[in-house]
Formats: sequence, structure tokens, C-alpha cells
Amino acid sequence: MTEDMSPAERYAAAKLRAAEQATALAPFREMYDFGLDPFQVEACQALEAGKGVLVAAPTGSGKTIVGEFAVHLALEQGRKCFYTTPIKALSNQKYQDLVKRYGAEKVGLLTGDNSVNSEAPVVVMTTEVLRNMLYAGSRSLVGLGYVVMDEVHYLSDRFRGAVWEEVIIHLPESVTLVSLSATVSNAEEFGDWLDTVRGDTAVIVSEHRPVPLWQHVLAGRRIYDLFEERDGQSGARREVNPDLERLARMENSRPTFGRDKRRGRNMREADRERERRQRARIWTPSRPEVIDRLDNEGLLPAITFIFSRAGCEAAVQQCLYSGLRLNDQEGREEVRRIVEARTAGIPDDDLHVLGYFEWLEGLERGIAAHHAGMLPTFKEVVEELFVKGLVKAVFATETLALGINMPARSVVLEKLVKWNGEQHADITPGEYTQLTGRAGRRGIDIEGHAVVLWQRGMNPGALAGLAGTRTYPLRSSFKPSYNMAVNLVSQFGRHRSRELLEMSFAQFQADKSVVGITRQVQKNEEGLEGYRGSMTCHLGDFEEYSRLRRELKERETELARQGAAQRRVAAAAALEKLKPGDVIHVPTGKYAGLALVLDPGMPSGRTNGHRGFDAQDGPRPLVLTAERQVKRLASMDFPVPVEALDRMRIPKSFNARSPQSRRDLASALRTKAGHVVPSRHRKPRSVAADDREIARLRTEIRAHPCHGCAEREDHARWAERYHRLQRDTRQLERRIEGRTNTIARTFDRICALLTELDYLEGDTVTDEGRRLARLYGELDLLASECLREGVWEGLGPAELAACASALVYEARQADDAVAPKLPAGKARDALGEMVRIWGRLDALEEDHKINQAEGVGQREPDLGFAWAAYRWASGFGLDEVLREAEMPAGDFVRWCKQLIDVLGQIAAAAPPGGTVARTARKAVDGVLRGVVAYSSVG
Repeated sequence: MTEDMSPAERYAAAKLRAAEQATALAPFREMYDFGLDPFQVEACQALEAGKGVLVAAPTGSGKTIVGEFAVHLALEQGRKCFYTTPIKALSNQKYQDLVKRYGAEKVGLLTGDNSVNSEAPVVVMTTEVLRNMLYAGSRSLVGLGYVVMDEVHYLSDRFRGAVWEEVIIHLPESVTLVSLSATVSNAEEFGDWLDTVRGDTAVIVSEHRPVPLWQHVLAGRRIYDLFEERDGQSGARREVNPDLERLARMENSRPTFGRDKRRGRNMREADRERERRQRARIWTPSRPEVIDRLDNEGLLPAITFIFSRAGCEAAVQQCLYSGLRLNDQEGREEVRRIVEARTAGIPDDDLHVLGYFEWLEGLERGIAAHHAGMLPTFKEVVEELFVKGLVKAVFATETLALGINMPARSVVLEKLVKWNGEQHADITPGEYTQLTGRAGRRGIDIEGHAVVLWQRGMNPGALAGLAGTRTYPLRSSFKPSYNMAVNLVSQFGRHRSRELLEMSFAQFQADKSVVGITRQVQKNEEGLEGYRGSMTCHLGDFEEYSRLRRELKERETELARQGAAQRRVAAAAALEKLKPGDVIHVPTGKYAGLALVLDPGMPSGRTNGHRGFDAQDGPRPLVLTAERQVKRLASMDFPVPVEALDRMRIPKSFNARSPQSRRDLASALRTKAGHVVPSRHRKPRSVAADDREIARLRTEIRAHPCHGCAEREDHARWAERYHRLQRDTRQLERRIEGRTNTIARTFDRICALLTELDYLEGDTVTDEGRRLARLYGELDLLASECLREGVWEGLGPAELAACASALVYEARQADDAVAPKLPAGKARDALGEMVRIWGRLDALEEDHKINQAEGVGQREPDLGFAWAAYRWASGFGLDEVLREAEMPAGDFVRWCKQLIDVLGQIAAAAPPGGTVARTARKAVDGVLRGVVAYSSVG
């Protein structure tokens, strides 16, 4: 190649190679046994040039390479790098990866319940840990050069997403930020915001999957391709497989067994048999059949997503009962060796409680479940065996899709509907992309496969829409909290804190949404200038003259409205006086003329004994007209008061449905009152004629200089247009005001409440406020108030653990029918006092318009874990505690670790001189034992 170059070109190429070798990227690339993709190179070069980067790329595309390059740069420059992840499992996994590459002495881990080598130059941590360090002004931040935020699209999470924005906003300016995200449809918008708050940020978006993904549908015994390539005038295009559309039509059509109307004779036996065979092809295979089918097609290992923990466990049992085996003898022995080594520290009694032997049998056969209800150690073993190829079929909930490195050859979706906490809803294109993104292992598989099981009523076109759409917009879930408010005010004061909050992505998106409205306001203002010029009068101020005319018109309209209302009231009052047998004259309408009242038709609740109507309708009399019609009249038929002209007896034998009865009574009506001429209703004098305000306005209008202008009416038309446009513009401005500064307004309301409770005094944080600054979590203010009022003083460790559990626990599904079991004595009293304090805070929040529905404020403490926490902290065995709690081991461990975290915060924030701090530390020791203490790291 170089032989074809001129000497100048060869010199230039050599110079370019030398320049590349001089960069930090060159030695970094040599650390990998594969070449970097263009998007990885582009991001790394931007990072080395001193820019922040946002990398948005599909799952499995290798975007973490960019994060690892930030680690490489930090070590080369003698600076620190913090690598943040959204979940502890991902932190543990990343820690292990970096230890293998750089050694244990250079890498640390901080995850709330784990602290390993925390002062190392590279520390992996959960995002919450970094947020807390920033607010506390931790010394560990000294020398920090890079922060990697893996899975940054987590900021859309409505429960935890605000933490990501807090970190991004509050990181020192000297820190370079590396943001790694799944493919999102508004990456440029997010990049614009990062550019605003963090400085120069390069946005690198890659939608290329390194391993192509094929989409399939499994129906009966056959795997269908979802798409079919078709040649067209503009090249190849993807269309839905016609075989799938045919299946859908066949399933939706009714069986045609029986009589064929077109031929007029019974369908031939051969036709019926063929239809039976075709319908027999449309069925949803069982879980063991799916795995067996994938195995035969060479599509294992596979992850089957089932949106239910119980469903995952049931799937494993179904595969075991079917006799399915995916490992040979050598594989079984290797699995047993790894599992026994990883669980050696767990006592045999606990293993039995945890269902260890059934779990091990599934692993030996190459089958496992993976969900949040499992013991963390069990989940980590499943992940390790899956990566080693010793587990080939995993049944998982969607939490597995959130970043854990478990790529598979195939991903199976049983259904396209899941429970979202409130209802069963279709999965979104973004969720479909996230789930199927696991398919295809880079460097192992040539292609990945996404398989959707056929379900009754499936629409192949809708599935194709899911698979073909890449819309996953990033939406901010940022909301100020009490803890955030006191920490911000402490560091920056209220004014600067307000400005910082207005820099949030939430506010950025809200402001951007009003850009179009703002543009319309600007256009309107230009139009107003033009109209103002057109209505200018040489005799005087026509805007003032127009205002007087408008006020006159509005006053006349108001008085006319009042007059009409008064007439309606008078007419209704007259109708209420009518009785059966009254002869009246209906003044207007279709049935105007002489009529006999059969039923006054009073509104409900009246005591005249007649059938009623809604009060808002007014009386609706039933009458017989002189033309023999029986009709129910409405108030609109009586614009003026009506009075009885005469009375006549209604025969008891009268039947309104009988034409003869109607004819006889109508004849009697005409005879009785046909000659009576109704008195004409005199229209009352107009209220406007005597109104002083109208008289004043008319006088001012006639005296105004512009009243004598020859072009007065022409000017008036322009003035009317001016007024209408001005009114529309003000409405738009109110809409803008409602959307902008929303975060800052919420912050102001929170500060007002904290001031009322003596946590803040202007820009000063009180001693109580400093205590609140050390309490993180949804119920931060409740915890602080409990400390202030001494609710937990005098409690034992187990009793305090029970109370603190109410601050973190939240049942997966609300069960208000059964009251939770609570420990007796002081703990029960303290829990009751906590609920009382919450009620007071809830009323205060309502007074200050702090809305829990918008994600701000204190939810009610959940006492559902108090008994389990009390029993466990008291030393009872795992078997007994889990049986009473009716809770999976994984959930129990997760809640216990969150309980340990909040107990640690209580110990740090408790006022000196009391017993709470010491008791909280003892409670931590009581909870941190057995399965809760098992850890895969350190």
C-alpha cells in the first residue's frame, strides 16, 4: 500500500502514526485483543482532548470501553476516577473487572453495605454514594479528575432518577464527566443540557449493533422470521412476514365446519381436515418445549424474560419435571464445584431454608431463575455460571436487562404485556429494545436472536412496530427533597440554590417545551405593534377611547345577563305555583297557546307529591294542549312568568295515552277557556337605563376627543383586533409562567415548610437542619422529626430496627385489608407516634401545596417489615423469620441492607447525650448477620 504513495504522502502517514502513538489512546488500545469501533475511538479521542462525553449506544455494543479509558487517563495523570453504577450488582461486577485489569491495590468499592479500599485512585460506587459524598464535602473528592456515570439513562427512573441530576449539577467544574447511556431518541437534547451545565461535551450516538439481531416468532413447532426482505424500486425493504399475517387471520376467523352457504351443501371432509391441520399449527409451546426447540436450533444460551418472580421459579420447576438436561456429566461436576465453593460460608440450616438443593439441581442441569427475590449470592452464582456457559437457560424478570453483563445468544419474550405496578400495560418500544438488546455475544456469536412466543390475539404488525422503533426518550424525574434543600442552602444559600435547581435537566426540558409558545408570543407582540399603529388617531389616545367602549359593552352585557337570570328566576317561581287543573297560556315554543296542567313536574325534594326532576332543571309541567297533545314542557318554554287563567276539573278516568280521553278533555278546555285573552306581559324597564356606571361611561365616551374622528369606526376595528390579540398573548404568557421555574417554585415551598419547622432561618441552616442534612431517603423529614421529639429514646436495638424499617420498607403491592403484625411494648408505641408525626407533616405539606402525587413530600410509613426486622435483630433464625414474613430471601436481604443503611444514618445524625446513636449501632450489628452479612466482595 505504501509503495503506491508518493514520498510526501508516506511522510504524512508516518507523521500521523507517530502522533497517534504519542497519545494515551495508543497503549490503551493494545490492552484489548480486538480493535475498537469508530464510535469508541471518537469518544476516547474527545475525552483525551479534555471534553466531557455522552455516549449513547445499544446494549452490548461496548460503550463501557469509553468509561475504562477514563480510568486509564486518571491513572496515567495521577488523578482519581469514580465509576458510578445504578445498582450494587453492577458495581460489584465492574469492581471485579477493574481489579483483574489494574490490581486490587488500585481499585476500591463503595456500595452502602460494602467498603473496600475506599481511598484507592479508582473507586466503583453506586450513584447515591457519590451524591452523599458531594453533599458531605468528603475529602475523597480531592484529586478527582473523572466521573463515569454508567447507565445514565437511569435518570428517567421516577424513584431514584433525581440522584443522577444532583451529581451532574454539583460535581466540581474541574471534573470531566463520562456519561454512558442506552440508545435514546433525544441524546442531542440531553447533550445540549450537559453542555450547558458541564461545559464542552461531545455527543457520540451509535445505533450500530456489533452483532446483528434477528427477530422471530415461535408458534407451535415452527420459528418464523418476523421480517421478510423485499426488493423494491428504492432497494431492499423489510416487511412483516406474510406467513405470520396468515396465521393471525386464520386464528381470528371462525371455524367453517358445517354448512357452506356458497355451495349450499356440507363441506367436504377433506376441506375440514385441512382446516383442522392448519389451526393445529397455532399454539403457544410450553416452557420446556421452547428451551428444547432453541437447543435443537443451536440458539442457546437463552434468557427468557417472564414479568413475574413466581413465573420464573415455576418455569425452572417445569423444566426439571420435564426431564430437561442441558449439561453433560463434566459440566454438572464443574457446576457443583463452583457452587459449593461460593456457598461454603452459608450454614447448612440456612441453605435448607433458601431452597439450595432444588436450586443446585437446576444449575447442574443448566437451568436457573434470576430475579430480585433471590439471595444476592445465588444471583451472582447464576451470572457467573451463565457467562461460563454452564447455565444455558435463564428465566428472568426485566431487572436483568438493567446493565448486568449477561449476554446471551437468544432472548425470549413470553408476553408483550407486563404489570407496571398499577395495571397490565403493553411494553414500550424502549423496553423491548432494552430486553432484546441482550441477544448476541460480541466475539462469540455471529448473530443474536430475539424470539417472541405466539399468543392468542397477537398482531404481527404491532410486534413489527415494537421491533422496528428505536424511540426511548430520556425524561427527567428530578424533584427537590427536604434533604437536598438543607444541603443546598448550607453550601450556596437560597438564591444560588434556586439558580442551581433551574439548571436541572427537568427545568431544561420544561423550558424547551415552551420555546414554541415563546416564539408565538414574540409574533403576537410584533402584531400588537402593527395594530397599535393602525388604530392611532390624530385627535387623541384611541387606546384609551377603545378601553371606554369596551368597558361600556362589558357592563351592558353583564346587566343583560343579570336581567335574563332574574327573568328565569321569576318564570321558575311562577311555574312552582301551578297546580293540576290550572289553565295556562304557553307564551312561546312549539306548543305555544292554551294548555291544561296535568302535573306541575316539580324538582326532586319538593313536597307536593308529584314526580320530581333534578332541581337544576326547574319545574317541568306536563300539559294537555288545545290540539290534544300531552307534552312535558321545559323552563325555556316560559321566558316570562306564567299565571293560571282559569281552573277546570280533570276527570279521574282521564288517561293521557288514550286518544279519546285527550280529545274529550281538549274539547272541554277549548270550551272553558277558548275565549279568554291572556294579559300581555309588560316588559320591565331595562336595568341599564338607570345604571350609573353606564351613564358615566357614555358621558366619558361622548366627551373623548376621538369620538368626533371621521375614521372612528375604522380605528375601532383595529382596536378590537388589538384587544383580542393582547388577550391571547396574556393567555400564552400564563402558560409559559406555569411551565417555567416549576422546580424553583417547588424548592421555595419546601424552604417555607422547613422555615416553619425551624430547619432554616433565611440562608442559615439551624442545628436541626444540619441533622436533616445527614438523613437521606424518602422519609428524611420524618426521621429528623422523630429524632427531634425523642421518639426512639429508650428503645432496645431490635425495637429501633423495627421502627427504622418503616422509613425504608414499601410493600410491592398495597394490602390495606390486613393490619401488619407489630412488636408489643415500646416499639409499638414508637411506631404509633411515627404515624402521628407523619400525619402532622402531611397536613403541613398540604398547607404549603407540596404534592406527593408529583413525587415530592413524605409518603406514609409502611409498618409491614417491622415484625420481621424486630425478630431478625432479636436473633431469631432465618427459617422462622422468613416463614412469618412470607417474603422471599432476596427481598428480605435487600430490605435488611437498606435498614442497615438508614440505621447508620440515624447513628450519625442522632443528637449527642441520648441513647439513640449507641442503640442504632447495636441494631446494625443485630441485623448484619447470617444471610444478610454474606457478600461477594471483600
